[in-house]
This record gives sequence, C-alpha cells and structure tokens, in this order.
Amino acid sequence: MLDLLSDILTNLSMRGTLYFRTSFTKPWGVAVPAYENVARFHFVHRGQCVLAVEGKDAPVTMSQGDLVIIPHGAAHSLYCGHEPERTIMPLDVVLEKSGYDGSGVLVYGGGEPHSETQLICGHFSFVPNTRHILMERLPQCIHIQNYGEDAGKWMEATLRLIGEEAGGNRMGGDLIALKMSEVILAQAVRSFMESDASAEWGLSAFSDTNLRRALDAFHKAPTEPWTVAKLAETAGMSRTSFAVAFQKSMDMTPMEYATSWRLEIAKKHLIDGSKTLGEVAESAGYASDSAFSRAFKKATDLTPAAFRKQVIADHSVN
Repeated sequence: MLDLLSDILTNLSMRGTLYFRTSFTKPWGVAVPAYENVARFHFVHRGQCVLAVEGKDAPVTMSQGDLVIIPHGAAHSLYCGHEPERTIMPLDVVLEKSGYDGSGVLVYGGGEPHSETQLICGHFSFVPNTRHILMERLPQCIHIQNYGEDAGKWMEATLRLIGEEAGGNRMGGDLIALKMSEVILAQAVRSFMESDASAEWGLSAFSDTNLRRALDAFHKAPTEPWTVAKLAETAGMSRTSFAVAFQKSMDMTPMEYATSWRLEIAKKHLIDGSKTLGEVAESAGYASDSAFSRAFKKATDLTPAAFRKQVIADHSVN
C-alpha cells in the first residue's frame, strides 16, 4: 500500500519531463510562460541567477545547489540580474536564437564565459480535471536553499547524476534523469509539508503526527466506512479534539476531506473510461450509484456521466 504523499501524487498521475539543461552566460534572461496542470522546477547545478515569479512580490536569488518548485505553472523569468528589462527574452525567442533542437544542452547568452550558470529545468504534468488540496494550497513558489545538502547525501548524489545524465550522450541518460526528477518533486513537497511554513498554507495536518496517522489510514483504505469517531480513534485522539484540530489545521472537516478525495478517485476512473458508473461509485466508497451521483454533482455541478462526456469531448479537441 502507498503512503499518504505517494498516494496523492500517484492518483494525480504526475509525469515528469526534463525540458532542458542550460549553459547561460551573462548577459542572459528567459521568460517562461504560464501553463495549466503543470508544476515546474529549476535546479541550479552551477553558478547563480535571479527568479521572478508572477504573483510573487520579490524576486528570489538562487545559488548553486538551490531548487525552486513553481507548483501552479505560473509565468516566471530567470535572468542573470543584469538589466532584466533588456536581457529577458521570451522562451521561444531564446530557443530560436540558441538553435536548441531539444537535445543536449541549451547554450545561450553573452560574452562572459566565466559567468556560466547551469540549470536543470523541467516540469511535472498532472491529469486535467484532477485536484488535491495539497497541490492547490502550495504557494506560488517554493525555494529550497542548498537543496542537495538539506535533503541528504542520497539526494545530493541524485542531483549530481541528473546533471550528468540530462542532455548527455550516454544511452538511457534522458530516461534516468527524468525518473530521478520525479523523486525531486516528491522530496521537495515532503520537505515543505514538514516545515513550519505548511501551517501558513493550511497544510499543517500533514506534518502533525496524530492527524497524519488518520490521513495515512484513510488514504490506504478510502472505501472503508470512515466516520469522524473512527478517524479520531486511529489518530489516538478524542472525537472532539480530533475534529477541532483537523478543522483548524486544514480549514475543512475530516469528512469534507474524505469526500473530496473519494471524488478525485472517481474522477480518475471516469477519465480512464474502463469502469462502468456503478464500478466507479464502488471504487470511491459509495454504496449506491444515486448517492455517488448526488455527491459528485454537488462538488462539480456535473453528473458523473456528464463529466465523462466532457472529458471525452476535451480530449477529442486536443
């Protein structure tokens, strides 16, 4: 059985893509457009740069070993810090000027070779129409300084290996780098969940020992007939203290959380299209099709059948 975070990320069907490894020399700057259903990441393998994220007041200075996650795919700019109004160019323009063809290293910038900044850049895509409060509530930008060292020697070695494999010439290098990059997002989100900052964003239940015990048990068996009392017992707390603590930590009741996740499981099966509506209802822990349909429509304003039809229509357009 999967643990709490693994279950969430797996159900959201996270898929990683490394879109380039860079060699930037001053002066340089690149503006990355916004994308939906995507979390982006940039790891500073060598050198330093400045990051400005749309919706975030102050730019962030990134140094060698730093990792930044942009959970909601917001538009952002990476640049050397020198005259950003003149040096920052749209990503498409940078790709065209550099002659980058999608393989190897993206080489771009001015004539200061000793100012090289090497970045490993990528994104993680999520299946459209799926959601979870964990990902929804993450801030616009998560900056983890000296990430390799903070996460431990194994992560430092992983990052070094990604830097060596990404865009390299050895067979299987891109696949190795890609799979290891998926580990990075899980580790970065875990680091954030375990930090004091999680409380500010309504996610402290994931770092609270008792509440997390209940959440973990629920995620391992979401179709069980859970009640607040049963979750409280699993958490080792009284029913009242558990309900109050959960509401305070998550800004929602335990059963609201349970319903929300069960419906996400249902959405995944509806999108997949391999189950009947009755089987989807059962997989989400509902005893009857009618109860499932009522809960689904209340949450999405669509019946399960209409949701599936809409997804099929969207796929045919794309």
